Amino acid sequence: MRITDETVERLRTCVRPERLTETAMQLIEIPSPTRSAGAVADRLAEILRADGFLVERPVAGWSDAPAVVARWEADPGGRTLQFNGHLDTVHLPFVPPRITDGVLFGSGASDMKGGIAAAVEAMRALREAAILERGGLLLTAHDLHEALWGDGSQRTALIDEGYVGDGVLLPEYVADRLPVIGRGLAVWQVEITREGAPMHEVLGGIEQPNVIEAGAELIQRCAALDRKLAENTHPLGGRDSIFIGQVAAGEIYNQSPTSMRLAGTRRWLPGPSIAAIESELRSVVDEAIRGRDVQAHVTFQVPGEAFELASDDALVQSFQAACEIVSGQMLPPGPKPFVDDGNTFIGRGGVPAITHGPAATGAHTVDERVPVAELVRVAVTYAVTAIAFCSQDK
Repeated sequence: MRITDETVERLRTCVRPERLTETAMQLIEIPSPTRSAGAVADRLAEILRADGFLVERPVAGWSDAPAVVARWEADPGGRTLQFNGHLDTVHLPFVPPRITDGVLFGSGASDMKGGIAAAVEAMRALREAAILERGGLLLTAHDLHEALWGDGSQRTALIDEGYVGDGVLLPEYVADRLPVIGRGLAVWQVEITREGAPMHEVLGGIEQPNVIEAGAELIQRCAALDRKLAENTHPLGGRDSIFIGQVAAGEIYNQSPTSMRLAGTRRWLPGPSIAAIESELRSVVDEAIRGRDVQAHVTFQVPGEAFELASDDALVQSFQAACEIVSGQMLPPGPKPFVDDGNTFIGRGGVPAITHGPAATGAHTVDERVPVAELVRVAVTYAVTAIAFCSQDK
């Protein structure tokens, strides 16, 4: 349908800042560090039910905090736009909610309870304005997002169980660009071990297989691989890389240890498969320990896959049209600075996903803050995007 100034003004009227911030504060006031989001999920479900939305609580592999799913359909035949967010927060001291000079503070205000509240308000506004002619909305919220406390498995289970729209908006704190490309991310750990017990250097330790020497060889081989990976670049997405951020071995300076632990990341541009990337790392590890009489155990966790969105994608065009109408200009295309649930919706769910939220600050700190005006802007932008996107045939 054609979106007019009158349509947008009607939506702005239906987006109520007081209701939006009240919802955000009700979510923030319940502490929910990753793996402990059950109570706040219950609160969100209560809010949505009180608003008259149809709510489901799929376990999605995590019975401690069943996910929250809400639906609203205007009329069959159009597309379904999904709003997705995580209710868990990083493991930092809890900060209760407050509003000062038009700014919302508190644990999760930025990442991302404020954004979820804006998505809920967009659903309310669309229903009250009664101007969504076709299609419908799907809201999903879950636990287990923040690594390394969570592994993203509840989000993945929701996708596998079919809780996926035709396009997804995620209200993470990216507001200055349209993230059209993002690198995949794997967090890897290697433990190199030898048989036997720790030994004093002069009591036989110097004769033992040297796990530190093997680890040093692995570090050198990773550095060589990174130099090779650096040749694969993208003007927006950056470059492929392998990075080591942690190394640990030994209890004291003159003892031969039985293990050495290394951990880091592998980031890649769209193209190679996850299986190929993992196999490459395992080959480098095997080469580093060959002939040294040590063993290596590798773990390889993938929080998100690489992606690239086409400029002519229906969700991209609908979102950019909404930005131009609501804020006066389209967003410049750019990279996604982090990995979030959108990577998995694209890679595993097979649907376009756009990360766009309020211009918030303080994520992963005890000073999370977001202007209320930004939450309102996101709610209106989401609602207008829904009108443009959902009215199209599947």
